[in-house]
Amino acid sequence: MRDTATWFGQPRGLTVLFLTEMWEKFSFFGMRALQIYYMTKELQYTQASASLIFGAYAAGVYLTPIFGGMIADRWLGRRPAVVIGGLLMALGHFMMAFESLFFPAMAVIAIGNGLFLPNLPSQVTLLYPKDDPRAGAAFNVYYVGINLGAFLAPLICGTLGEVYGWHYGFGAAGIGMCLGLVVYLWGGRYLPPEASKPVGRPGAVDSNEGMSNVPLLVGVALAVMLFRIAYEQTGNTFAVWSDTAVERTALGMTIPVTWFQSLNPMFVFLFSPLLVRMWNARAARGLGTPALRRMGQGALGIGVSYALLAGLIVLAAGSGFAIGWPWMVLFFAVFTLAELYILPVGLGLFATLAPKRFAATTVAAWFFCSFTGNLLSGVIGATWESMRPETFFLMMAAIAAASGLILFGIHRKHQETLALPDVAIPPVEKAL
Repeated sequence: MRDTATWFGQPRGLTVLFLTEMWEKFSFFGMRALQIYYMTKELQYTQASASLIFGAYAAGVYLTPIFGGMIADRWLGRRPAVVIGGLLMALGHFMMAFESLFFPAMAVIAIGNGLFLPNLPSQVTLLYPKDDPRAGAAFNVYYVGINLGAFLAPLICGTLGEVYGWHYGFGAAGIGMCLGLVVYLWGGRYLPPEASKPVGRPGAVDSNEGMSNVPLLVGVALAVMLFRIAYEQTGNTFAVWSDTAVERTALGMTIPVTWFQSLNPMFVFLFSPLLVRMWNARAARGLGTPALRRMGQGALGIGVSYALLAGLIVLAAGSGFAIGWPWMVLFFAVFTLAELYILPVGLGLFATLAPKRFAATTVAAWFFCSFTGNLLSGVIGATWESMRPETFFLMMAAIAAASGLILFGIHRKHQETLALPDVAIPPVEKAL
């Protein structure tokens, strides 16, 4: 039976999922903010090796949800999968405190994430009756939780790691995951019973509803795979570049380089309400932008942000001025605005068009494009030291722009058959 009581105008279960996701992302991005620096500064890996490891780990994080979604759909159920996955992730973060367990810890986190990642967001839609107008706003609320955790993580875990020791930062990430599990277990009574039942369990209703959407979703996934190559460089080569090339002095102190990773979620907070208001107003006037066109605009926007960064580097080299931290704020402002047009909309699109029998598996399939994109981002990031920074960032701009053009092409092909509400698909997912 669905819980009809509300908090802040939404089902109480949404608050539970919001806080659970917030703490999970705190742990994930806390570790991610430190990872590239830990490898290059503490473990003394070369930049190329660190890039490959970073990309392979991030890829593994997005590969395991494919199997986690299938396991939940067919046997385990969503709630048990979330709990088991969260426990494994917490264990992995604590293992990171020991240098000898660095690689086993990453493997444990990836496995736990495989169970956790597809099964928490797939519960959001179960909180609402069919055609409930609040469902679109629910994804926005959920996305805020993701970005709140991502915003706090570099400030807390990053500072602890850089100032007091890497292992303190990793330990704080593990504590965050434990807090998320406590919230989820406490609030389980507010989640719908359907969330704990595997969709593919014997005796379930057989339905092919939504199966015709699969070819479209495959095409979108391929375009997003390409986009991810450029997008994921902010935690990889961009982080390496900003550590040495950016003047980080402000108010008599040196800004920790990990703090730059908080700019992206900070701008999500600032831009999301404005964008949603604009999209709602346009939809009310019949001027709404279809999801795929919006995603294409977002990919092109990411390309613009990298092109501007490359131009800044060339200008600084020619004029001899230092690139100050305010330029990083501007870069992330453009970057984040573009992100809000593609990644959240993409996961919302997958959740909306998912075949009913394979809801969690389809959400997990969205993360498969992230697997390939992250793996390729690590491989391409390994070429960083063989070319000039501006050349590398221009290459990222071209890759993102190519992804945008592909998405525009898919939209033109399917614009008559793809009937989706304009406002019901905003954010569900951050850099994951």
